[in-house]
Amino acid sequence: MLSPKKWILLVSVIFIGALGTYPLYLPEREKAMADVAFSLEKEEISEFQIIEQTTLLALAPLPSYTDAEVLKKIKVIVTAYSSSIWETQGNPYITASGTYVRDGIVANNLLPFGTKIRLPEIFGDKIFVVEDRMNQRKGYYHVDVWFPSRDQALAFGSKLTEMEILTN
Repeated sequence: MLSPKKWILLVSVIFIGALGTYPLYLPEREKAMADVAFSLEKEEISEFQIIEQTTLLALAPLPSYTDAEVLKKIKVIVTAYSSSIWETQGNPYITASGTYVRDGIVANNLLPFGTKIRLPEIFGDKIFVVEDRMNQRKGYYHVDVWFPSRDQALAFGSKLTEMEILTN
């Protein structure tokens, strides 16, 4: 049984979809709407996020990694990206590892999917998970942090910092 709050969210998603502003950018509208309803029933979705003022994205919380230890430190260039069609290949809301974009994910070409990292000089103790890839021209020592809007990604800019690779 869905709570009243989740019913409102589901009706909002359906209403937005009916207006033509599709919430998950998937070609099969009916399948996607069923997926949203199924996720709400299982109560996997903790909240929704509005992206670029026209897109509603369901967010699942990242697991907590409080006992992670630093394996290695590497100097990297850190930039930002968003779920813009011109910044991605294919569906802009699906990462290269097959998960939905959300706060706390990064793209990197050096580390395997699922690797936990920290960028302490920029984000303090926040832990990120590698779930996406970048264009090969960016190389291995470049990290792209996902942001919900293009404006936030542009405002972040480019930074040179130390990345901590953590235990899994």
